[in-house]
Parts: sequence; structure tokens; C-alpha cells
Amino acid sequence: MLTDLLQNSYFSVFLIVALGFVLGRIKIKGLSLDVSAVIFIALAFGHWGVTIPKELGNFGLVLFIFTIGIQAGPGFFHSFKSKGKTLILITLLIVASACLTGLGAKFLFDVDGPSIVGLIAGALTSTPGLAVAIDSTHSPLASIAYGIAYPFGVIGVILFVKLLPKLFGVDLKEEAHRLERERRSQFPELATKLFKVTNPSVAGRTLAQLNIRAVTGAVVSRLKKNGEVLMPSAHTVLEEGDSVQAVGSEEALNNLESLLGVREEGELPLEQNQGIESLLLTRKEVINKQLGELNLQKNFGCTVTSIRRSGIDIAPSPELSLKFGDKLTVVGEQKGIRAAARLFGNDAKRLSDTDFFPIAMGIVLGVLFGRLNISFGSGFSFSPGLTGGVLMMALFLSAIGKTGPILWSMSASSNQLLRQLGLLLFLAEVGTSAGKTLVATFQESGFLLFGLGAVVTVVPMLLAALVGRFVFRISMLDLLGTITGGMTSTPGLAAADSMTDSNIPGVAYATVYPIAMVFLILFIQLIAMVV
Repeated sequence: MLTDLLQNSYFSVFLIVALGFVLGRIKIKGLSLDVSAVIFIALAFGHWGVTIPKELGNFGLVLFIFTIGIQAGPGFFHSFKSKGKTLILITLLIVASACLTGLGAKFLFDVDGPSIVGLIAGALTSTPGLAVAIDSTHSPLASIAYGIAYPFGVIGVILFVKLLPKLFGVDLKEEAHRLERERRSQFPELATKLFKVTNPSVAGRTLAQLNIRAVTGAVVSRLKKNGEVLMPSAHTVLEEGDSVQAVGSEEALNNLESLLGVREEGELPLEQNQGIESLLLTRKEVINKQLGELNLQKNFGCTVTSIRRSGIDIAPSPELSLKFGDKLTVVGEQKGIRAAARLFGNDAKRLSDTDFFPIAMGIVLGVLFGRLNISFGSGFSFSPGLTGGVLMMALFLSAIGKTGPILWSMSASSNQLLRQLGLLLFLAEVGTSAGKTLVATFQESGFLLFGLGAVVTVVPMLLAALVGRFVFRISMLDLLGTITGGMTSTPGLAAADSMTDSNIPGVAYATVYPIAMVFLILFIQLIAMVV
């Protein structure tokens, strides 16, 4: 009966997942495999003859890669600008050292050329690399060597990623908190202060004439004139003795103090018909519009004093583009605030809803893009493939955020659920496929190629870890993402992803993966021509 049940792929998938989670929760000296334990259970099931359909694995792969791309997209271009050169250099080191290690193995152990290029592709778990190796050598030896090196290429990266933080003595939670603090330090903390107008050169001039936001960086939220608290407008005239309340960074508030006069203690109270509220941006029509385009002060008598995005308070400026989920602090008359709420949407339920059309359409576009064959002349061509096509399309769509009425985003909880579902399906299929031929391959081809494949897998990761940490001094989270991306290892990314709540490894992976894929294809073609 159990044998019949194991032939049911759906039963087998969930049994593998359940047992994988049991194994993953076992800790030895503080180290556990977490979700990546699923692949080890799958290897055993594959050896025992259990088969998971390739289509189920591909379904999981596109879900996992698409959700990673959607999450990483907004930070991808910033990461590329700030850390791109460093991460690309480490990626080139990984690919080049893998190829040089393979060439060294050829001459030391007299291994044939087709086996070497297949070994390199397998050690870096690159299916596009295998396709190029077969096309360049026209030999079945490339496929055999790929099959020998592939299992350790999968397992080795997972184990390396799990052990690396321990080897360097890095606490990933503390590392994530440190990087978050650094990120927040780039956005000065906003404060609210009260000022008294004592500068005679300011008296008699309107807020529009003084251009306070542009000159100081602070935002006037309300003012007190002749005992009455007023909402600011462009035509409001300041007089000596007026009290002005403003929001801004310490530097902006210091600038405002120099302009207006002196600081006062306390805050201005709101009148009965006035209010201050946090409004959520959930209306599609407003997304990607600049704050200045909305002209809130003229249209609604309201002022935006701060914008909270991804846990950070941002000082508002007319040029700031608004994003889905922004929380805007708005001050004004109650009637105007209600009108502004309708403009922004202010629907908390929309933040947790999941629209499956953008997910399905995004994956369709990614699969189509992955099938493109780009020729560079001189016999070199490049196709992004399934993984590369879906990843690059997800990064692009997430970065633009919105196309007409379509929002290329999803809630954090939905992203996490779909990502883990896709990952589990992918690991179960990859593991059973590799486990099916693991023992037989060893018996037929011996341990030499397996050992060489393991060396080709480990050497680039060691070099990248040492150079990245001690030469470029990049964070461990960036390093994990760069190593898994440089090794084109989706299971490796899964292992890194399970170790932290931070999206930094995913962003680094997305930054370097396409580069690693292109250079590996190029190097394999060159090696095939030379050897």
C-alpha cells in the first residue's frame, strides 16, 4: 500500500516536505538545515525510486524566482548603483575561478574536454551552461559529467551557505539589524518643533514668497496668528509674533530657525474642525505620481508633513514619487482630510489583498522573455532561460511598480507564502531527480569526476567568501546572496533566505545572477573551443 502511495506524486511531495521540516528543525551545535533539509529527504526518496514530475518542479521554480524578483525589484537598482561593481567583481571571480579550477583538473588528471565543460556546468548547477556544453562539444560525455557534478553542486552550496556565518562568527540577526540601522541613517529622523517669528525681514511675506520647503527642507504644518490656529496656505502672510509649527530633520529645523526667529516649547493645539491623520496610499491612479502634482494644499487645504515607506519616515518634497502602501501624515481641516483620504484610497484591506492577474501575467511575460535567443555574432548567443527570464522580468516589473491599472506588487504575507510553496515544490523535484541517478553514476563513473566536481564547487565559494569579507568588506547577507547568485544556485538562495528575514540576500542574488549566467555560458564556449 505504501509503495502505491509513493507512486502518487502529490502524496510524495507533501510527505517529502513534512519529513524535510522535521529534519530541518534538528539543531546540532546551533546549526540547522531549516527548509533546505527538504532536498536531502528528496535525494533519499529519489534513490528509492520516487519520481516527482518535472513540470511540478518548474511550477515551483517560477513561483519562487518571480516572488524573489518582485520583492527585490524596488531595491535592485539602488543596490546595483551602490554595490554593483563590487558584487560583479566577486561574481566574475566565482565564474573565472570555477573555470580555471576545471582547466587545472583537466591537465592534472588528464580528463577529456567535453567532461570538463560538463563538470563546470554541473558544479555551478547551470542548465543553460549544460546546453551550451552539449552544443559546443557534441559529446554525451558533457551530460554524464554534468550529472556527476550536479548533486554536490546543489548540496555543497547549501551546506556552505549554512556554515559560512558560523565560520566567520557572524550573527545574521545582528547583521540584519546593523544594516537596517545604516539604511535608516541615510534618512534623517524627522521631528516637530515650534518657532516664533522674530525676524523682521520675514514679516509681511507669504509662505509662497519665502519658499520655506525648498529653502530649509522643513514643512510648515500649522501656525498661530492673533490667538487663532490656522492651516497654512501659499497665501498665508507671516507677521512678527506669529507661532509656526514645522516638521523636518534637525538640519532643516535649524535652517528654519535661522530664517524665522527662535524656537519655542510645546506644540500648537488643533481646533475642533482641524485634524491630523495617517492616510494609506492604495488607489492605483495616484501611484507613481509626484506629490507636487496633487497640489493638496490648494485642492484640499491639507499639508503632508511626512511619508512612511518601508519603515522609514521620509521628508515630503514636490518631486517625491508616491508608491503603493505609503503612509502619509496629513494635517488640515477635517473636511479636507476626508477628501484627501478618498484621493489616496486609504483602504487597509487593499494592502493585504492579492490580485493574481499581475502574478500570472508577470510569469507569462517572464517565460516568454526567457525563450528569447540573443545573438552577439561570432557564434556566441545567449538565452535567459526559464530562471533568468522570470527573474529579470520580475525585477523590471517590480521596479516600475505600475502599468496602467496593473500593480506589479503583492503583500509581504502573500509573497512569503507563494515563495515558500514554490521553493518546496522545486526542492522536492530537484532532489528526487538527482537522487535517482546518484548511486548509479558513482558506480559507473567512479569517484574521480565527483571529487573534481566538488572541488570546482567549493573553490570559487571559498575565494569569494575570503575576498568579499576581507578585501571588499561587504556584509555577510550581501555575501550569501552574491555567492548563491554567482553559483547560479536557487537552492542555495533558498538556504540563505531561510536564515534571515532580510531581503538583502535576495537583492544581491538578483543583482549578480544574470551576469553569472552570461559569463558562465561565454567561458564554457571558450573552454570548449580551446580544449
